Amino acid sequence: MPLALLALAVGAFGIGTTEFVIMGLLPEVADDLHVSIPTAGHLVSAYALGVVVGAPLLAAVTARLSRRTVLIGLMALFVAGNALSALAADYDYLLAARFLSGLPHGAFFGVGAVVATTLVAPERKARSVSLMFLGLTVANVVGVPAATLMGQHLGWRATFLAVSAIGLAAIASLALLIPHDHAHAPAVGLRRELAALKSLPVWLALGTTVAGFGALFAAYSYITPMLTDAAGFADASVTLLLALFGVGATAGNLVGGRLADHSLRGTLFGGLVSLGAVLALFPLLMTTEWSAALAVVLLGVAAFVTGSPLQLMVMEKASAGPSLASSANQAAFNLANAGGAWIGGLALAAGFGATSPAVAGALLALLGLGVAGTAWRVDRGRAVPGRERVVAAHVPDQAAVLQP
Repeated sequence: MPLALLALAVGAFGIGTTEFVIMGLLPEVADDLHVSIPTAGHLVSAYALGVVVGAPLLAAVTARLSRRTVLIGLMALFVAGNALSALAADYDYLLAARFLSGLPHGAFFGVGAVVATTLVAPERKARSVSLMFLGLTVANVVGVPAATLMGQHLGWRATFLAVSAIGLAAIASLALLIPHDHAHAPAVGLRRELAALKSLPVWLALGTTVAGFGALFAAYSYITPMLTDAAGFADASVTLLLALFGVGATAGNLVGGRLADHSLRGTLFGGLVSLGAVLALFPLLMTTEWSAALAVVLLGVAAFVTGSPLQLMVMEKASAGPSLASSANQAAFNLANAGGAWIGGLALAAGFGATSPAVAGALLALLGLGVAGTAWRVDRGRAVPGRERVVAAHVPDQAAVLQP
């Protein structure tokens, strides 16, 4: 695997850290800026809104630029957003800065995934995407706890300055490690990118992302009350258990990348079935502490097995112009975050019990499996004899890129 994937992973690590660390710093931010914690919680939504808006928008407006240049520019915008967050004079300023920080998130992962697949041999495409996403999952194990601890001891502004420093390291890595001979070949133009989005298989792949990861967030958004009210853990133990989720997500991401290189659709189907099964078992697993801890790990594994296959699936279905569709998949991921949390909240509000969001998530996983099955049937109807898979983001001079 080329070192350029390390540069993409560094950027993903910084993005993953800033996305999730705010959740652990809400009390400090609320106290410092003299707002309530629910009001401070809007900072989470502002970032997610930035992702949804920025993913397709920035991918579209940069379609004619070289992807190497786009990645560096997106990370520069990321650094600016986090630096402005650290310097925010009041709550409204910070809200705007968080929205700005979220804008490059989806486009970076979308364009970065396309670049990752063009740096490796065809049989390693899914693995290359999983290695880029490794930065995101490791952020949940290392980056978020460390940044939260820093914010609690040095102030929340120090956390955002540290994240900005990670972004600067990512810019340097991208500039040094992304090959110059790769810089201009992949640009395909806005018209081809938009045309790729007209495909039904692309929208079915995006729909699978929304339903599949909606299943995860229906449960994960309410994992703390499940662990404390149902399993009986003390509040102080939750941070460690969430780190276990990150460990599971990291393992699932790596396993999913390897399996998807052998069978993309089989890995996707298997991951969704596993996710649904784990979520359906949550009411039983949350009855004891040891089984609840196991459930958290298994949830991370099952959910992130599907991450790389879903990203690659979208890119394959939009192979003529994959950057915009790939970025749109990140917007779909954040829609899944919001929608899954809402559906899980409905189950709780209806009085079905602390583990009911997981059962709702199991139903969403079943829906995702149905959408994926529909996509499979559509593909069979359009199948080209002798061709089982479409290679995403084909680059005419790719052989040159692969030279040692």
